[in-house]
Amino acid sequence: MTKDVEMAARNGSKGAAAGEAYYPSPPGQGGDVDVDDDGKQRRTGTVWTASAHIITAVIGSGVLSLAWATAQLGWVVGPVTLMLFAAITYYTSGLLADCYRTGDPLTGKRNYTYMDAVASYLSRWQVWACGVFQYVNLVGTAIGYTITASISAAAINKANCFHKNGRAADCGVYDSMYMVVFGVVQIFFSQVPNFHDLWWLSILAAVMSFTYASIAVGLSLAQTISGPTGKSTLTGTEVGVDVDSAQKIWLAFQALGDIAFAYSYSMILIEIQDTVRSPPAENKTMKKATLVGVSTTTAFYMLCGCLGYAAFGNGAKGNILTGFGFYEPYWLIDFANVCIVVHLVGAYQVFCQPIFAAVENFAAATWPNAGFITREHRVAAGKRLGFNLNLFRLTWRTAFVMVSTLLAILMPFFNDILGFLGAIGFWPLTVYFPVEMYIRQRGIQRYTTRWVALQTLSFLCFLVSLAAAVASIEGVTESLKNYVPFKTKS
Repeated sequence: MTKDVEMAARNGSKGAAAGEAYYPSPPGQGGDVDVDDDGKQRRTGTVWTASAHIITAVIGSGVLSLAWATAQLGWVVGPVTLMLFAAITYYTSGLLADCYRTGDPLTGKRNYTYMDAVASYLSRWQVWACGVFQYVNLVGTAIGYTITASISAAAINKANCFHKNGRAADCGVYDSMYMVVFGVVQIFFSQVPNFHDLWWLSILAAVMSFTYASIAVGLSLAQTISGPTGKSTLTGTEVGVDVDSAQKIWLAFQALGDIAFAYSYSMILIEIQDTVRSPPAENKTMKKATLVGVSTTTAFYMLCGCLGYAAFGNGAKGNILTGFGFYEPYWLIDFANVCIVVHLVGAYQVFCQPIFAAVENFAAATWPNAGFITREHRVAAGKRLGFNLNLFRLTWRTAFVMVSTLLAILMPFFNDILGFLGAIGFWPLTVYFPVEMYIRQRGIQRYTTRWVALQTLSFLCFLVSLAAAVASIEGVTESLKNYVPFKTKS
């Protein structure tokens, strides 16, 4: 596994693995003459382009659960928690930005991926652990996106049914079939050799994410103004009224995981920084971009969480656009859910391409003479059109999509899965590794005031992540008691 992880990190800088998989550019830009200190085409990114990348990466399906998360925590703890996660993310992102170059911040060796940075500063077992957390998070995100896309596709059917037959009608549908259809679509897109060729899909997905998040904010504001609104309290859901005491604790911890998931982007911060020009030093530009990106995102999240809670109170649904707190205008709800599906078709590929590249790079390095793995077959489609087909790529990527789709069908629980993904990604990738690399880079001595402060921050975030992970697992366990694949309606 260690060799696999390190291979993925090394090859990530060459194209599809990690760096270019996230933020591809249209082909045909630039030339080979104007290059940076590492021999690559000169980077042209600025504070504003990096800020845009951050906002695009952060605002996603996690925003849909923030009204529910705020309902579990209440008017006091909910907004405070959003601000605390924002502050922690901003601070640790600054630490991580300082680790883009090893040594001198202006002339030191570049680290092209998150794992390159970990390998430059930390031990071999920490590189291995980073790879495990990173790829488990990526696989989990693929499963989570399959669930979310299917729920939104099913919600379109339900919205039309409610509009036609009334709100009391039985409009339940089976999500499983929508997951199968989503999986078939992903099998097709997964065969594209390099996400560089799907740059247009990445741009379209970013536009879609802003659109549906804005619709959610607008509908929540309209509901708050026009009424009726749900009952909200300072402490959120009430024991004995909405939940029992055990549920209150579990759901509160799960809400922390959902908020953590909404802020997760540290795993691609280094890749974003690798698009920034120098001078000035990339870490200075990235810190400014992080401030702009996290501030903008937090303002948007506060609107989604607080307006959603104001509109629906303690009864806020887990997914604000599919839980049917909103029934009209049904066409706008349909459009928002179409945007979610389109966004997640692209986002699925953004998060899966590094997995595909890691496995394929490892296989090619291990069996360089195996034609099944390395040979490209040209398939003609008419006189001018055609595409390259690799049998290993076809087999492995299809198998991955099928397995992730099957796991989504077996556990289609939106909030539980998001909470678990947020929990397993927040502490190691957002806090632990940036803190450890910063300590090593700056030579901070043990038991000094700064060392103690950094380790305390890391330990407290570990406890939050652990509690959120346990709560999410408990939620999945409880949900499975009442769920049968292809038979339980949503």
